[in-house]
Amino acid sequence: MTTDEQIEEMMVRVRKLELKARRLVRESFSGEYQSSFKGQGLDFDDFREYQHGDEIRFIDWNVTARMGTPYIRKFREERELNVIIAVDVSGSANYGSVNYSKREVAAETAAVVGFSAIQNGDKCGLLLFAAESLLFIPPAKGSRHLLRLVREILLAEPTNPGTSMVAACTTLIQALPRKSLVFLISDFLTDPLEKPLGKLSAKHDTIAIRITDPLEKKLPRAGRVTLADPETGWQTSVNTSNSNLRMAYEKLMRRQHEGVLAIFKKHGIDCADLSTDSDPIPPLHALLKRRIRKRSN
Repeated sequence: MTTDEQIEEMMVRVRKLELKARRLVRESFSGEYQSSFKGQGLDFDDFREYQHGDEIRFIDWNVTARMGTPYIRKFREERELNVIIAVDVSGSANYGSVNYSKREVAAETAAVVGFSAIQNGDKCGLLLFAAESLLFIPPAKGSRHLLRLVREILLAEPTNPGTSMVAACTTLIQALPRKSLVFLISDFLTDPLEKPLGKLSAKHDTIAIRITDPLEKKLPRAGRVTLADPETGWQTSVNTSNSNLRMAYEKLMRRQHEGVLAIFKKHGIDCADLSTDSDPIPPLHALLKRRIRKRSN
């Protein structure tokens, strides 16, 4: 159970995150965000006379008949988006071997994405999940609403610390009737992934934000240590002085990392890789720039 002191400490962190996120959005993210993400459709704007190169399918034959010359329907992009930030708050999200835990990095990322969305006039919602979907907050506008989302990310205490991507994706598909932009924030160290991610990306524009920790990629040479799974409680003792063991571990984790990346690529899911030991902003910048290039092609 979270104590009053812990809640107050969390609120101090939320306020610091707000200030940092607002500054980052103001200085660099706003324009890139707007250029990266399309609206959800086209709204009729007006008619104008047909010009060479216009899409024939937009010709309005009733107006054309009245005017005696071809006219087409003009459209404007429907700008407002529903942005959903889906955050993995399972046991592994609390892990961080350097400065920050994965959950803290997720909260900062959510704040930056959320303030970018709200400044652009979009609505922002939240899904928290672990072994099951824990909390869904429908999209809405406003800074107070966003601060609540960030606070919920930091305060969530799942009774079952496991991870179910199936539960998360099923909830998102069922809860979102219109096409939305989904930022899925997790370490993606769970199975199954491909089917739920495939179903989600078929309905919604899905972006994967993968958060890892340095020790998950490479074991240090630290002698005999006990490794514990924060989601199952399973423990094992290993001798990290054994170079063969370290090499095998690194190869296994690299294979897992590449396998998840292949799933993203197969289903057209853009992704950014963040780490608990580095600034999350450069990878997010790179993600937005890739989206801009893709949109302009």
